[in-house]
Amino acid sequence: MSHPKQIDAVRRRLVRNGLAAGVALSTGSAGATTLAPSRKPGRTFNETGGYGSRSPHDNAARIKQTDGTNLYGGGYTPLDRGYGMVTPSGLHYEVFHNGCPEINPEEHQLLIHGLVKTNKIFTVADLMRFPSVTRFHFLECAGNSWNDFDNPNSPNVQMSHGLTSCSEWTGVPLSLVLNEVGVQSTAKWILAEGGDGAGLMRSIPIDKAMGDAMLVYAQNGELMRPEQGFPLRLLVPGFEGNMNVKWLRRLELGDEAWWTRSEVSEYADPMFDKKTQVFSFEMLAKSVITSPSGGMQLSDKGYYEITGLAWSGRAKVSRVEISTDGGASWVNAQLQNPVLSKCHTRFRLPWTWNGKETVLQSRVTDETGYVQPTLAALKKLQPTGANHNNAIQSWKIAQDGSVSNVHHV
Repeated sequence: MSHPKQIDAVRRRLVRNGLAAGVALSTGSAGATTLAPSRKPGRTFNETGGYGSRSPHDNAARIKQTDGTNLYGGGYTPLDRGYGMVTPSGLHYEVFHNGCPEINPEEHQLLIHGLVKTNKIFTVADLMRFPSVTRFHFLECAGNSWNDFDNPNSPNVQMSHGLTSCSEWTGVPLSLVLNEVGVQSTAKWILAEGGDGAGLMRSIPIDKAMGDAMLVYAQNGELMRPEQGFPLRLLVPGFEGNMNVKWLRRLELGDEAWWTRSEVSEYADPMFDKKTQVFSFEMLAKSVITSPSGGMQLSDKGYYEITGLAWSGRAKVSRVEISTDGGASWVNAQLQNPVLSKCHTRFRLPWTWNGKETVLQSRVTDETGYVQPTLAALKKLQPTGANHNNAIQSWKIAQDGSVSNVHHV
């Protein structure tokens, strides 16, 4: 049980931060004076294995949706089960277009050719000899939140927003490798081709390639998982997930975009003027409350911490606001450090629920000044949300404490 002085210290800290009005803190079990005995031998070293495993009491897992072949589909990250900003490698969202290839890194090669001074083939070992960098960045599928644009169909935050994750990535700046082969002055685009069965290809602007793009081989302190592109993937921070080509095998430099199948159909956005918007590279600022969120149950009125994630493909998150009354009023949430560019940012706000029905929302502003739109505002710009739906998410809390997904104006 916490000492009264400790509880008072927490109250004073909350009040000092201007966050504790009406908050009643209660800890421990009433009347408890002893702990249940727990000292007993644990698992042996042989039983723990050479690679650490989770506690059997931790059952967080991806929910997977596939077609009849099980070769096309995605796995959704359980955002409501996460802490901080980093997604465990085993829970990072995944999308396949024709299954996940098994590639021997000793046999894998990357060809760079086209408008370069010297065509070259690099092995993974060759690339690992270049000076490396390690950076935190999010990835988000362009189709994240696709199922909730017209109706609030997703029962929980895993299914509504689970096609985004954030990792620590290690690899080589693409600019270093391009300088090695020599980029001709007429080169404006790069075609990136993956080694999967779908032969995914995407056009990348040369400015992005020479900027913060990376050739990645490690994730969260270990070699990447196969579903994340092992042994080599392209990372173009802030751009839609499909452009971060996995199992990278070829980079071709040219003077114009290639207009691949993905660029003219699957990842193109119909607009109201009967035109189609292509090359929607950057994932615009977005946020979501992960707790309380859809499918959860508040046990009783009183104190809760509202928490969630915010991100922007353009810059750092500068502010997250939370509304506990369906958008009638907004207060600033606390941003958890570190706050990094093109990276998930954890936000928090202490809140006291009065037991009445209400709607929780969050909205993010990034360093460019862009503000996350309402769903109504977004629908005025595009008739479909199959891709690039970054609207404000609403969670309704009923009087019985149940939380559900709603569209709220």
